[in-house]
Amino acid sequence: MKIHIPTPLRQYTKGQQTVTVGGTSITDALQDLTTNYPELRNHLYTGEGKLRSFVNIYLNDDDIRYLPEKEATKTGDDDELTIIPSIAGGN
Repeated sequence: MKIHIPTPLRQYTKGQQTVTVGGTSITDALQDLTTNYPELRNHLYTGEGKLRSFVNIYLNDDDIRYLPEKEATKTGDDDELTIIPSIAGGN
């Protein structure tokens, strides 16, 4: 499975825009990602191990927050995850 890394987090993946990970679920894929790139863990997860509220993750075109099994959703080799950090600001 491929995970697309947003520009602000690429410094933790050695500049890679897309990384390949293993696993059979979203949880497995994110675990593999943070095992291979441990500095990402603090940017994606709280100290309690929950995904941070401002991190949006899409499985293909679906926001995982709206999938029935959320992070436990099963995945295949052809699936793609996209990490999109929320951006706030302005007037």
